[in-house]
Amino acid sequence: MSNRYRELSVELGERSYPIFIGEGLLGTQDLSAFVSGAQVMIVTNETVAPLYLERAKASFPGKRVDTVVLPDGERFKDWQTLNSIFDGLLEHRHTRKTLLVALGGGVVGDMAGFAAACYQRGVPFIQIPTTLLSQVDSSVGGKTGINHPLGKNMVGAFHQPQAVLIDTASLQTLPAREVSAGLAEVIKYGLIRDQGFLGWLEEHMDALVSLDPEALAEAIFRSCACKAEIVALDEREGGLRAILNLGHTFGHAIETYAGYGNWLHGEAVGTGMLMAAELSALEGMISRDDCDRINRLILRAGLPDKPPVAMTADDFMGLMAVDKKNVDGLLRLVLLRSVGDAVVTAEASPENLALTFARFCSST
Repeated sequence: MSNRYRELSVELGERSYPIFIGEGLLGTQDLSAFVSGAQVMIVTNETVAPLYLERAKASFPGKRVDTVVLPDGERFKDWQTLNSIFDGLLEHRHTRKTLLVALGGGVVGDMAGFAAACYQRGVPFIQIPTTLLSQVDSSVGGKTGINHPLGKNMVGAFHQPQAVLIDTASLQTLPAREVSAGLAEVIKYGLIRDQGFLGWLEEHMDALVSLDPEALAEAIFRSCACKAEIVALDEREGGLRAILNLGHTFGHAIETYAGYGNWLHGEAVGTGMLMAAELSALEGMISRDDCDRINRLILRAGLPDKPPVAMTADDFMGLMAVDKKNVDGLLRLVLLRSVGDAVVTAEASPENLALTFARFCSST
């Protein structure tokens, strides 16, 4: 690779894979070494394709590259759209030696990865994430899937990519709202595992919001390093990896209630982290000053600090009841033992959970 870049590795034994992070990598990095046959299928969407599809094709010299262009939006993360990927693979007669490439944000990455996990019982794929949220979160770790009307990401598979290529230049075309959504996941890493990183984010949040390239590259590298470490220790979320879901149980309920795509994933997670922090304080784990500190950072990132106006405690509880972390009917939540230290627990008191909803919901 001729451009300056940084490299990480997700250490999973024989299934370990690299994460390349740098500016201007897309189209300049030859990725053909990851293709065992002659075929490549790039899965992207109608927003990303005009911007980056030709550059992505240039990364596979000497290979036959076909494309599937999906509609853009969380509401299309469903069986029908997933089937269009299989249609493209079959129409172009792709074999089990094909390589799928996910070019886009988290929706494209999740769906292309799930298609790769299923097609001919599993084919390899590469992640080329083009949003901040997908670069720091969904492209790393092998979680793939689609939504169900009753719950987000309830149908899917663990399927690790062969590599992740993160071109930070792609963020310069990202709308401000999408940048803020990605920053929610960046903040999460500081809250769950790296208090020093949280302090760094407080110092550099203005630079991140304004898309400063050096600040973005550092934030992405540190976020990916944190996730790679956690995934290597707990690939299939048997314990530790679940802390990556800080704010997600509340957040997924918001996304489902609002209708997929009306709230961005990161926006819902940002509010969900504030709700988790409030419950953590009520449980005596963190201080009120800690809650205020988290709230200030969420607001500086341009994220909402309240759920949808009409959403009630009953709405939350009904939707949270189908969360994937729940076991034997017990609601399991990720809370903060302290800033920089998260825990998964089913022992939060119903009274404190009710107080949390009373703090954030306009009605019950």
